[in-house]
Amino acid sequence: MCESAGRRSRGLAGRMARGLIVVVALAGLASSVAGQQPTDLEKSKQRLEQIRAERERLRLEQERLQGQVRDAGRELDNLERQRDATNRIVNELERQIGGLGSQLENTSVQQALAEDNLADRRAVLERRLVDIYKRGPLYTFQVLLAAESFADLLSRYKYLYLSSRQDRTLLQDVERLRNTIKARRGELVLVQEQLDRRRADRESELSRYRTLAEERSAQIRRLRQNTQTTARRMTALARDEENLIDVLAALERTRRATPAPRAGGAEAPTRRGGVSTAELGTLDWPVDGRIIHDFGPDTLASGARITRHGISIAAANGTGVKAVAAGRVVLVQRLGTYGLSVIVEHPSGYYSLYMQLSAAIVKVNDQIAKGQEIGSVGGENTPDGAHLYFEIRGDNQIALDPTDWLRRRR
Repeated sequence: MCESAGRRSRGLAGRMARGLIVVVALAGLASSVAGQQPTDLEKSKQRLEQIRAERERLRLEQERLQGQVRDAGRELDNLERQRDATNRIVNELERQIGGLGSQLENTSVQQALAEDNLADRRAVLERRLVDIYKRGPLYTFQVLLAAESFADLLSRYKYLYLSSRQDRTLLQDVERLRNTIKARRGELVLVQEQLDRRRADRESELSRYRTLAEERSAQIRRLRQNTQTTARRMTALARDEENLIDVLAALERTRRATPAPRAGGAEAPTRRGGVSTAELGTLDWPVDGRIIHDFGPDTLASGARITRHGISIAAANGTGVKAVAAGRVVLVQRLGTYGLSVIVEHPSGYYSLYMQLSAAIVKVNDQIAKGQEIGSVGGENTPDGAHLYFEIRGDNQIALDPTDWLRRRR
């Protein structure tokens, strides 16, 4: 009986030892995965945050560029860099999805192993419980009392002690495996949630990538259209500028060829006042309003560079326009992109030009006084809206900065 009990004890001990080896192996595998995989994932998350911060900086830069004079080239480059940043974000999300997928697979394998091991441990425990039940509550005393010698008593006691310890270990193994399976289930849920979030983020980023690509294509189309429009506008401006110079040159030739009226003659016009260096900073403004384009080099919305020979003053459509000095009206007509224009010749040989008018109330050869209304503001259909374009021309049709002649504003 003792030998049979010893064999059962050794068999039980062997099965329990194999179960403990599996548990230890599972614990080692879990610690290995927990020690390596999250490290790579955390690194990927850090890279992802850095790329997103970079893209946000680029987005703010794009808003700043759109709020300034538009530089199509820089804005296009910004869109390309945002698209590249989004592409890198998608790549990082793909890495995280791959890592989480591997982690999910490993965790699932560990879960299956733990469940199989738990099933084995439960089967062993159930058999042990059946054996214990069949032997009855007095089995321990019966084994000890059946000893034939003191040595046999010690041997039986040792057998009972080892059996009891193995039973407790078996019970602890079952409880440990149950806790492990419960933890694995929580981990599976967590990893699956992270995986779902990463996939949703990836879809969002892919949608953003497509949007940026569409914006870039649209920007390229706008850039091409603006380039063509700007080229036509630049050509028209150059042509109209040449025509204006020719008109002024013809007017100047006519002025010089016309003999001066005799002093005291009945036809002598009033020549007092005018535009000359003596009036620098003293002339009244032709219309009240803010300057929307200064004299000199300027940048169009498309990024093209032009030179403005006058100033643009914003004012409501129909606002009266007044002559800045006394003189004679020498031209009232439309001049291409300048629109309806009035040119006044002053006694000093200077000319003041009032352009983008909606109407003119003077005619050629009218003698006008300083401050006299000559027309009204137009230009409402231009890109700049309603405004007056005002120039002052000196000798040889040289364009002068009108703000040097106009009265300083306080």
